[in-house]
Amino acid sequence: MGLPATGRFTAATARAVRRYQRAHGLTVDGIVGPQTAGSLGLAAPLKGATGTATPSASAASAPSGTLARIAQCESGGDPTAISSDGQYRGKYQFTRATWRRMGGTDDPAAAPEAEQDQRAAALLAQAGTSPWPVCGQGGS
Repeated sequence: MGLPATGRFTAATARAVRRYQRAHGLTVDGIVGPQTAGSLGLAAPLKGATGTATPSASAASAPSGTLARIAQCESGGDPTAISSDGQYRGKYQFTRATWRRMGGTDDPAAAPEAEQDQRAAALLAQAGTSPWPVCGQGGS
């Protein structure tokens, strides 16, 4: 959601959740309940302001339907994919600048697939499908 992962659900996290919910047509309540968790590709809701984030391990690495569609279009779902000009890298064809902006280091195409899924989910939450002008079309 454009925030560093701290394991704590803070006021900033709640604001980011509300922005995400507004941007994705969900009920805007600042709580990662079943609807929001499903949209993010998480199996279980996150706990509230005094709890910690608790997605299941498989859900944390599983992309949402929108991200799965984008990954298939961008790279055929290959986390090691690199565009012919070398500019776009990994499963979601990140530029290095976008990857760094989302907290990534080194080469996106060398990062674990689960990390690529996590950073793409954060980018989707922050900017919608606009970072993928071709593959992001078709509904989110």
